[in-house]
Amino acid sequence: MLDGYIICGTPRTGSTLLCGLLASTRTAGDPHSFYRRQDVAEWAEEWALPHPDTMSAHDFDVAYLQAAIRTGKGGTAIFGLRLMRENLDELSAILDGIFPDLPSDKARFEKAFGRVLYIHLSRENKLAQAVSLIKAEQTGLWHIAPDGTEIERVAPPQEPRYDFERIQHELAKLEAYDAAWNTWFAEQGIMPLRIGYERLSSDPAATLMAISAALGVQAPNAEDVKPGVARLSDETSLNWMRRYRLDAAI
Repeated sequence: MLDGYIICGTPRTGSTLLCGLLASTRTAGDPHSFYRRQDVAEWAEEWALPHPDTMSAHDFDVAYLQAAIRTGKGGTAIFGLRLMRENLDELSAILDGIFPDLPSDKARFEKAFGRVLYIHLSRENKLAQAVSLIKAEQTGLWHIAPDGTEIERVAPPQEPRYDFERIQHELAKLEAYDAAWNTWFAEQGIMPLRIGYERLSSDPAATLMAISAALGVQAPNAEDVKPGVARLSDETSLNWMRRYRLDAAI
């Protein structure tokens, strides 16, 4: 059995769905974005860590890492972490400060988290991914439950607005992030378990069982797998994609 896993993703690839599924097994940790820059202060407060101003940066980073590992295990033997490509370099720098003179990111991660399974979570339809991201940012609604109940809203409701240049920009950025993950895996000598959003969203039970097998933990019964979030794609999303393709061809 491995010691943990890192979900290596980009926004709108189904990582919230996957994290919820893994946590629901009660054998595979409780993964979160512990090292998402804007969430660090909130996690530190939840864990009742001393304020960073009252201790050295090194001591804070050590205390934070210990608390993250404890929470990421969720009472199990497996640690889970969700990591977006934009936060990779910062996490590596933090771990380099705690465990100096190690030769690679992989060595730092394994020193911190043990034997790790790297899960590359990506989305084949990058245009749909970009549209999903922009709609979430514009409307403030990021996730809904299967019954339509809002799970995560970060701003008051607003109508989404088609924006060709913004879609083009996000599409290029998402493609670059995904390519950067692949470059990093090659540089670090890592063979990740590759999970596609399309299969995850259409057959979450099969995806969960594949990850459980790779981790060496007991997989749940397929009929017991209940996704906690639902797709937000709608007719507006499809219309934006059709319109973007037309505009891009001009």
